[in-house]
Amino acid sequence: GVTTGAEIRNTKMPKVTFKFDKEKDLHNIWQTATSSSEWHDFRKNVTPNIVAMCKGKKFDDCKKELDNLMQHVYKTGLIESYIVGLKDAWGKIEKEYFRRMDKIMKKKFSKDIIGYITTSGRCPYDPKEPSFMVSLFYSLPHSLATCGHEIMHLYFHEFYWEDVEKKIEKEKTGDLKEALTELLNSEFRDLWVIDDYGYEPHKKLREFISKTWKKEKDFDVLLEKCVEWLKDK
Repeated sequence: GVTTGAEIRNTKMPKVTFKFDKEKDLHNIWQTATSSSEWHDFRKNVTPNIVAMCKGKKFDDCKKELDNLMQHVYKTGLIESYIVGLKDAWGKIEKEYFRRMDKIMKKKFSKDIIGYITTSGRCPYDPKEPSFMVSLFYSLPHSLATCGHEIMHLYFHEFYWEDVEKKIEKEKTGDLKEALTELLNSEFRDLWVIDDYGYEPHKKLREFISKTWKKEKDFDVLLEKCVEWLKDK
């Protein structure tokens, strides 16, 4: 038969492109300094003087000041070198990472992804773009693990978030999305040789995920059981 354009597109392996966008970095620093979540205080990921600078201010009101403060980092050329190293290291595992993730999730992610470098210790992701951030101050293995972690979130948003949210609402869906990265430890650890620890409040859920997955490596079954587990909490 004739292969349609859509089928060709669907077989395309995604590519991650690493780049630096100063505006996005400054925005992430501001957001990190002004936000905290129920399960983690992200303000620890920036210095106290940045927290003080951003306190009670909108991004536009402290952007210039932040930019001036960060110039000493931006001018070093470290970001450019970091991108070269990360691109090289990720390039070695990219195909294998996506092959495994497609197999585990039983879905094929086909959109290209941008990995933005940030000078903050907080690495958010954006399913709309899709993109994620990775910190200049992480070691190379840690950076690769962050890429794997954040891209797994992008998969979850793309294919599962909506259905799960209908069953257990937004907050618990967020908990589940975060805890599912436990699977990186059993299925991907050889790619970057360090563990994915997650957050303290998700410890029991991560243990449940690990145990359930060992019994039967089926993502749909795992999701179903996790949803049931979370309903009772």
